[in-house]
Amino acid sequence: MKKGINCWTFPANYTVKECIENAKKAGFDGIEINMEEEKKGTPSLRVDSTKAEIEEIFKISQSNDMPISSVATGLHWKYSLTDDDPNTRKKGIEIAEKMIDAAKLFHADAILVVPGVVNERVSYSKAYKRSQEALKALSKKAEEEKVYIGIENVWNKFLLSPLEMKKFIDEIGSPYVKFYFDVGNVLAFSYPEYWIETLGEYIVRVHIKDFDTSIGNIQGFKNLFEGDVNWPKVIEALRRAKYEGYLTAELTPYRTHPEMLAYDASKRLDVLKNM
Repeated sequence: MKKGINCWTFPANYTVKECIENAKKAGFDGIEINMEEEKKGTPSLRVDSTKAEIEEIFKISQSNDMPISSVATGLHWKYSLTDDDPNTRKKGIEIAEKMIDAAKLFHADAILVVPGVVNERVSYSKAYKRSQEALKALSKKAEEEKVYIGIENVWNKFLLSPLEMKKFIDEIGSPYVKFYFDVGNVLAFSYPEYWIETLGEYIVRVHIKDFDTSIGNIQGFKNLFEGDVNWPKVIEALRRAKYEGYLTAELTPYRTHPEMLAYDASKRLDVLKNM
């Protein structure tokens, strides 16, 4: 398994160039780039980035010998694939298409997609139907470009068990729609090792963070070994599933000396990989 890091783990004022350079210094094998709506640093990956701008980011990654492992975004919370407004859903699909295009130019083979949100306005059944419709449409482009769509398990009140996630993916019926497993996100209501047991062959990427169940809310997310994840069982399950991809640290920077988090996370991932 390889060590990856998401750009959100670095200080918020870092440019993508600084993220890539510091990922290399910290000893990572790859970096996950995030697509933003507004410009954050130069260069940065935005929804309206030109091909030339995306290629410039790729050149920076090459010059630093730091592969871009995947493309993620938080925009599918704002532009949900299951929103009541069809224009919002359309915008969400367009963002995912731009992510696929960027991943292709980065020579990356995966993107992260939040499949939708269940809330007071959007029922579970509506979310299920709308999400599958969107992902079936996106799968055609994913297949053409050979870029996997990794559906992430998030706190969206949707796809709440590994069996349901597996059924949901199977029903889409595309070899390029897979599972992006976030270990820490599961622990509030389940056990990550059981998700791996059920979805092992579907896992295209893994997000790594810990979670303190005694806190139980968004403040409970922690760096590795500071929460309640049973990491030996997680690693054992990933090995049984023959997962050899990236373990990507997705963490919130420290309040003071935020630049240190990447280095700490890198050391802890070394321990994790050697369990």
